[in-house]
Amino acid sequence: MKGSVLSDPGSSDNSGMRQRILAAAFQAFTADGYAGTTTRAIAARAKVSKRDLYAMFENKQAMLVACIATRTPKMRTPEGLPEPHSREMLASTLTAFARNLLIESSHPVVIAMFRLAISEADRSPEIAQALEESRKVNRRTLTDFLAHAQAEGFLPTGDPADMASQCLALVWDDLMLTLLLGVRRRPGLAHIQRHAQKAVDVFLRDHQIPVQKRQTPK
Repeated sequence: MKGSVLSDPGSSDNSGMRQRILAAAFQAFTADGYAGTTTRAIAARAKVSKRDLYAMFENKQAMLVACIATRTPKMRTPEGLPEPHSREMLASTLTAFARNLLIESSHPVVIAMFRLAISEADRSPEIAQALEESRKVNRRTLTDFLAHAQAEGFLPTGDPADMASQCLALVWDDLMLTLLLGVRRRPGLAHIQRHAQKAVDVFLRDHQIPVQKRQTPK
């Protein structure tokens, strides 16, 4: 922008300022809501001028989109899980996946992102899309893992994508809804571990390997 002190958008100073603005914006959005937050309030929190703020972001909506986009990676589990070499390894890896997913996705920052995305879904569909992409990454990771388990003979035949959906439904239960509504506190690690273990136990019980009958010699 001509005449702006931000002559080099890629400089380390500007990068630090951008992060400060986004941190301030996210705090303001979660504290006062999107509608109740002004760019003046964000600039004050970030300790920058409104001129510098608008040199970085076109408007308040752009700041909200950037806030969500920079935080969605927190929801994503690592892409690729170790291929199972036994039914026991399948169970332990699924449990670890479920536990980590619940820990990351129940974080207050993530819950705040979902609330903001829901409140602004009509005006900023790209926010919901950013969150949905993270969910898709997790689903693809789980689907690929279950497909490998099928190939190794540790799961019965069937659509691994459908199996992934069933597994995730068991893992989530009603946790996200109750957290979004604020009627439940974030569960502790011990509770999350028990919940993940129970969900995986139910999933594997519903997807057992058929026992082949031995043919008796004639």
